[in-house]
Amino acid sequence: MFTAETFAFLRELRAHNERPWFEANRARYEQHGKAAMAEFVRAFRPHLAEISTQYLADEKTSAFRIFRDTRFSKDKSPYKTYLGVQFRHQLVRGSASEAVHAPGFYCHVGPAGDGEMDGCFGGFGTWHPEGDALAAIRRRIAERPDEWAAAKAGLTLGGESLKKVPLGYDPAHPHVEDLKRKDFIVMRDFTEADVTGADFVERYAEASRAGAPLMRFLCAAIGLPW
Repeated sequence: MFTAETFAFLRELRAHNERPWFEANRARYEQHGKAAMAEFVRAFRPHLAEISTQYLADEKTSAFRIFRDTRFSKDKSPYKTYLGVQFRHQLVRGSASEAVHAPGFYCHVGPAGDGEMDGCFGGFGTWHPEGDALAAIRRRIAERPDEWAAAKAGLTLGGESLKKVPLGYDPAHPHVEDLKRKDFIVMRDFTEADVTGADFVERYAEASRAGAPLMRFLCAAIGLPW
């Protein structure tokens, strides 16, 4: 699915992020980008069903468009220089940009570099959840500390956090640092060799399975079935 040609295309796109070049190389994107993502989604589908039957692996909706939304950005480069695939909960409606904030599984494929969106990684959890969802997650952590400890066991959570304890929560709570979180995400880095290897789907599935307890907790907190 993802091959050396995938990374060659993305590296060249990084150097020629303009419409004339992309249109001249659109066939390469269709084969080594769009089709590769669709194949990855199909291959991961049975693994995802074993993790949770509530999540979708759909060739049309799981893969992110390569076109950037430049309306509110100083960077007017028209194309993303990576491939992104998100497996969203079937009850989460709305656009991909809205669903990205709900608990989900994510795969990111791109050439290595110094930028935040460079490289290859997989992730799961919820990134920048909206206010009501964030409040519900914090409330469940506060009320069920043992359940939260089990959900995050063996995981290293990342993302942004508040500097102070949110209003209304006990500064002495055993999970006070988690109560300050604005994100509840876990990331696993992959190399280009990993992504182009024959067993990448299994590697990604293994990482995703490790996130099942955390994802179950997050879904329960905001009222989504697992």
